[in-house]
Amino acid sequence: MRVFRDPTGWGLDDPLLSPLQLAFFRALFAGIVLLPIVPWGTVRFRPPMVLMVVCFATMSGLYLSALGLGLAANAILLQYTAPVWVYLFGVYVLGDPAHRRDRQAIIVGFLGAIVLVAGNSFSGADQPLEGGMGVLILGVMSGVAYASIIIFLRFLRQDSPAWLTVLNMFGSAGCIAAVVMLGLLLRDGPSAALAWILAPTPGQLAILFVFGAVQMAAPYWLFTRGLKTVSPQEAGIITLLEPVLNPIWAYLIAPDREVPTIWTGIGGALLLAALAWRYLPGRAASSS
Repeated sequence: MRVFRDPTGWGLDDPLLSPLQLAFFRALFAGIVLLPIVPWGTVRFRPPMVLMVVCFATMSGLYLSALGLGLAANAILLQYTAPVWVYLFGVYVLGDPAHRRDRQAIIVGFLGAIVLVAGNSFSGADQPLEGGMGVLILGVMSGVAYASIIIFLRFLRQDSPAWLTVLNMFGSAGCIAAVVMLGLLLRDGPSAALAWILAPTPGQLAILFVFGAVQMAAPYWLFTRGLKTVSPQEAGIITLLEPVLNPIWAYLIAPDREVPTIWTGIGGALLLAALAWRYLPGRAASSS
């Protein structure tokens, strides 16, 4: 099993934290950071928010599990198969208009994901003891969960973006903690459950706070605001910028571990091509 190791030499990998611990603390701190900007006078609760929170918790747990057990580049790219699922659901279930360039960009992006999964699986890039196909499946499943969140956020676009983001953060932290705590209580007793919560050192908590505030709170708040005016299909395609750049940052931070394979490069290039094709000049005239 692969675990998160600290490439900085600051000792942040002692003790080692599990992917679900990272997901819990990241979401918890992100929710705390956003609390002051929630317009509490306009807050309301609607039943679809429950499913949205469950999808968010599922996405966080699956994504960080895939990230911790395999290459960061693979986990990130596979999570961003979400535009494929958003497009299919929006067009064939919700009846959204199907634009030609959207469809073409989705097909190219999906081919990139297939190259990534098939190439890394058959080349042995991820060894079986380090997750293998299971890790890639986790990444794809996190993409499906992410697509569900985009759909829910679009459906709930009349609600405050800050409120929806805080609800997702605290709700997902609560879901993850509940699942883990129940398992530990049943298997090892209360002491193990308490140790799970108290495991991070002050230094780790400080980094997790920054992780939650910078990498979770601000981006998801901005993304939720954007969905008030941008369609889910377009929002999903725009987010392809992140998985193209993320493997580069991962390699620069941990070049000994995060070396993208040739298949990761080809898959990422196809995703970038899909994004470029969607926004080439003349889109409005040719989309139909």
